[in-house]
Amino acid sequence: MKKLLVTFLFGALFSTGIYAQKVHKVVVQMNTSDTTAWHGAIRNISNLQTALGPNTQVEVVAHGAGINFLIGSKTTQQAKIAELATKGVTFVACENTIRERKIDKSTLLPQSGFVPSGVAEVVLKQEDGWAFLKY
Repeated sequence: MKKLLVTFLFGALFSTGIYAQKVHKVVVQMNTSDTTAWHGAIRNISNLQTALGPNTQVEVVAHGAGINFLIGSKTTQQAKIAELATKGVTFVACENTIRERKIDKSTLLPQSGFVPSGVAEVVLKQEDGWAFLKY
């Protein structure tokens, strides 16, 4: 009986995450100018963090048509991006897209980081085991 109780308590501690919590990693590819999709992506990211907990790492990679998502004068999600950034979500812009479209980096939101290639960033994250969402 004592052994059963110890086994139960040990299992309960691990199942509630007191000793170890799984780190969830999600890369979000933003390659659309559709503002409805932007809103849905922001909502899904918020829902992910709520459902999976604080150990959820999310990186949003904006490239191609999705670069406007991170441009201050063009995005419809500036306040939500700022809010999610305070919760650990990272936002990166593709330098290839910036160069090809002749975008001044200073026009991007202050929460924006940069990666040399948006598609390469997505591939590298997937190779490292990150889950993938595309918008």
